[in-house]
Amino acid sequence: MKRKRSAKKKPVVHPSGDSRYNTLDLTMKQFKFEKDALLEVLNVAQGLFGYLSEELLIYVSRQLHVPMSKVYGVATFYHMFTFEPLGEHNCIVCTGTACHVKGSDRIVQTVSEAFNISDGETTADGLFSLTTARCLGSCGLAPVVVLDGKVSAKETPESTMRKVQDVVALTKAEIALA
Repeated sequence: MKRKRSAKKKPVVHPSGDSRYNTLDLTMKQFKFEKDALLEVLNVAQGLFGYLSEELLIYVSRQLHVPMSKVYGVATFYHMFTFEPLGEHNCIVCTGTACHVKGSDRIVQTVSEAFNISDGETTADGLFSLTTARCLGSCGLAPVVVLDGKVSAKETPESTMRKVQDVVALTKAEIALA
């Protein structure tokens, strides 16, 4: 008796055709679609897509069989999640008590005015976003700024502006050369 060779399975593609959903599905599968994996799944989703769109939140809700209200509640509770696309460069300013006492509000004001954006906004050219966090857990380093994932301690409005202007100028120069 001959065994039938199994045909190679074609990967299942999300109806949108976006392969990032396949990666997200693999993550959920790794966690056995457990409801307790919600935070990790949202973290991976934001890493893949850059932000959590309503469509993406609904998808996670359905796949994990978690009510949309809980998915949205978790996503809005943690400062690391965003619901709008961020700029190419992102500056997070801690506004926790220690940072506030040591002048983080002046950092936010200075950067806001320089780029003509408010907290949670992105410049029109999409190069820079300014966000704040309730607390980054580094109170001994206050005021703390995270620019493109790099933590900077004991910041001032002037030192933050120099760093932000440097990364934005470098990107503009790269764009001009392209």
